[in-house]
Amino acid sequence: MGTIWQPDLAADGPKYLSLAQALREAIRVGTLVEGTQLPPVRDLAWSIKVTPGTVARAYQIVTQEGLLQATVGRGTFVAARVPRLGPVPPAPAERDTRPVAGRLDLRSPNLPEVGQFAAISEALRRIAGKIDGHWLDYTTQSAEYPLRAAVCTWLASRVLGAVGPQDIVLSHGGQSAISLILQCCLRGDRPVVLVEDLCYPGFRYAARLARAEVHGVELDAEGVVPDGLEAACRRYGPQVLCLTPEAQNPTTARMSEARRQQIVSVARRYNLQIIEDECYSARFSDRPTLRALAPERVWYIGSLSKSLSAALRFGFVVCPTAMGEAGRLAAQQGYFALSQPVSALCLDLFQSGAAEEIREKVMAEFAARSQIAVNVLGAYDIGWQSGLPFVWLNLPTGWRASTFARRAEEADVLLRQADQYAMVTGRAPNAVRMALAGDSSRVRLEEGLLRLARLLASPQNDMAV
Repeated sequence: MGTIWQPDLAADGPKYLSLAQALREAIRVGTLVEGTQLPPVRDLAWSIKVTPGTVARAYQIVTQEGLLQATVGRGTFVAARVPRLGPVPPAPAERDTRPVAGRLDLRSPNLPEVGQFAAISEALRRIAGKIDGHWLDYTTQSAEYPLRAAVCTWLASRVLGAVGPQDIVLSHGGQSAISLILQCCLRGDRPVVLVEDLCYPGFRYAARLARAEVHGVELDAEGVVPDGLEAACRRYGPQVLCLTPEAQNPTTARMSEARRQQIVSVARRYNLQIIEDECYSARFSDRPTLRALAPERVWYIGSLSKSLSAALRFGFVVCPTAMGEAGRLAAQQGYFALSQPVSALCLDLFQSGAAEEIREKVMAEFAARSQIAVNVLGAYDIGWQSGLPFVWLNLPTGWRASTFARRAEEADVLLRQADQYAMVTGRAPNAVRMALAGDSSRVRLEEGLLRLARLLASPQNDMAV
């Protein structure tokens, strides 16, 4: 599409909604056909005499409906003539994490096997001897009390403030927990959720399922920038902010206590609920969680997927003070409670001490692997934390992320580009995230990282604009 298409914007109401409707209508009647590239945000804004923010917001709404598709570095295109119902599917590279024969897969941080097989087998044998009539009825929230108490013990190393079983809601993994919280917090026809400019894509997918608008907030070396957060609050009127302050995914940044205090202060001024995701984090932390600093508005998420087994699909939420009952009611209305086999298995793993033992071994293994990554790639600008299952690499001059990922694949190493974590309307840094391949040997990991180091030493000089 060039400047021939001139939308007729309504005189009344928000301009971004009027532009979104004009885009829908032009696509419906065929003025804008499938595959047509829309002009850059600033170009269209200048042409129709509105602000770039107005155009960006309209593009984002229609993209979320499935009529447009935005690709970082390429632009925005007409994707379909009718809106897509349900969630927008992730790109194939994000969704397909199956191992590829002969290649070192650094896309997803798969866990190492450090005794899970034996521990789960033994737990299942113990559970088999306890099956009774309760296994024929629906599970209940009240029956989960011992498991919620076990979660509190599991969290003892975190600075969470006063937390008890009454504050815990159990979920089917961390992603399920995010959706549950949004159900509790979001109100209105078009609520707004804020996320980090680079973030775990599951935040965006859950928000879209909840029919929310999603906007990014500027990041620096510590995470979300307080001034940027305040500006976003003034501009969009959000209800929820999603954060990963302890181990930012994908950059590995760790937020200072002072910065956490600043974020909480902004959240209180604008009555903002916070989702604090700590599914990725080091074993111990002496810094207070956001939940400890603002217990009246922070929903803290954790799971066993990154420390024991992703297959269990076990997660939990530490709700804001006095909100545990409301969270459990939402869970009950959504899925009654966890399935009896999963609940019984996880409780056994907690109470036997197997879960804690496995967590320690997993963290130790990833600490060793992160040290390998530092030894091999330490001459470059990498972000890492000991025990985290991934590292972040800011590419040196001469490399684009897309070119580096393609050359890495030719060298039989698969990784993720930064744009897979960026907003569709945002700009991704020239960087990649590399998981530490817990399902491969340390030797194979080091060999793959050495191949990447050799690539980095021979830049392609493709940075010309």
